[in-house]
Amino acid sequence: MTAPSGRLTAHRIAVVAMLALAGTGLAACTGSTSPGDSSSPTSTARPSSPVATPDTTPASTPAADPTCDTIIPSTTVASLENAGWTSQQDPFYIGETKVDGGLQCTWGDATVASDHVQIYGWAPIGADQAEAAKKDLLSQGWREVDADGSVYITAGKDMIMDPDDQGYGMTYRFGDGWVTVADTKQGLVLVEWPPAR
Repeated sequence: MTAPSGRLTAHRIAVVAMLALAGTGLAACTGSTSPGDSSSPTSTARPSSPVATPDTTPASTPAADPTCDTIIPSTTVASLENAGWTSQQDPFYIGETKVDGGLQCTWGDATVASDHVQIYGWAPIGADQAEAAKKDLLSQGWREVDADGSVYITAGKDMIMDPDDQGYGMTYRFGDGWVTVADTKQGLVLVEWPPAR
């Protein structure tokens, strides 16, 4: 896992602690309803003739707000959840700069205090803010990589603790009006918003 700055390391520790608390808090907050609960309906009225239901999701309808479950493929979400992992959603930061409208998701096992987590994030970003963010990261020892028609800003080699197969750690990908982040460059292939149809 990459540890690019003291802020990120402290952030990961806080996230791990919050995930652990969330796991124990859920057990204390669950409740059940009685099978004989009188508030549940016993019958449902049916229309006397079929009613046409209009299509409420035309292609031009904008997608809902991004969530930790929708910025990565549903198959990846299912795999993480099957492994007992849950997500913690936080604001999207590039260094110390918060990017409004974005989210950063840390997936991990809430029952274990560990830095073994996966990070995926997406945010809308304007051209000026993107350029400022890139310059800020580069001034802190991050590296720029141009590939696949995109600009990647990836953690410097001395910052990487858990690299991917190509040796990359935490990486940002800048596109036209958006930026994504993952704990490895390879992980960025999973992040997409809006989802492909």
